[in-house]
Amino acid sequence: MIDLILPDWPAPPNVRAAFTTRSGGTSTGKFASLNLGDHVGDDAVAVAQNRALLQQHLPLPGTPKWLKQVHGTTLLNAGDADGALPGDAAYTRRPNTVCAVLTADCLPLLVADTMGTMVGVIHAGWRGLAAGVIEKSIVAMRAALNDQPGSELLVWLGPAIGPDSFEVGDEVRQIFLQHERKAAFAFTPRDNDKWLANIYLLARQRLAEIGLSQTQIYGGGECTFSDPARFFSYRRDGETGRMAGLIWLAA
Repeated sequence: MIDLILPDWPAPPNVRAAFTTRSGGTSTGKFASLNLGDHVGDDAVAVAQNRALLQQHLPLPGTPKWLKQVHGTTLLNAGDADGALPGDAAYTRRPNTVCAVLTADCLPLLVADTMGTMVGVIHAGWRGLAAGVIEKSIVAMRAALNDQPGSELLVWLGPAIGPDSFEVGDEVRQIFLQHERKAAFAFTPRDNDKWLANIYLLARQRLAEIGLSQTQIYGGGECTFSDPARFFSYRRDGETGRMAGLIWLAA
């Protein structure tokens, strides 16, 4: 049985969204069982079966617009993405076009506007987060809403590596501090000269910088690293599968 997480946020009723866990698929071994990533070493037939199972279970109105994620800051119009275009964010205003993001510790963000005319996804590992993928994507999505005065964006932070598990070196911390000194609140020192990073807080800080209030930001309460029964985790397991965050506008 496919186990899904449904965002708890005040999105309009025509906005449909879900985040998969690792349960309910056909993959085996390290990829057991609902691996949706076709680039991680899993059997291609099993991945195709998993994607078909997901499409039937939700059900999805069309094939998701899978991205070639590169830890960058490129935002794509999902209507133009065919699964081969490199990018780490996508949006659409077309009904029944499914935006999708694959993760296994990186932070997935699902985005919708309060009038139900746009949805999008953002993939934010620490590199993309530091480079501004969240700000660049949200600003561009806002610009695409210029014919919807008064509509605001809502953001849901999906499962990612939690603040008690995400160990980084001081060079990573310094990159964030150079951008904004208050990023220091997102890092806790360890005895081994490393730091524990709170990717959820870092994302909330970046969203606040561009004017999103706390009433527009939801989620951020799951840790992929510490829950091996439910989530894939690259940091924990190395070779592993990928979960998917999906969002679309119902016709």
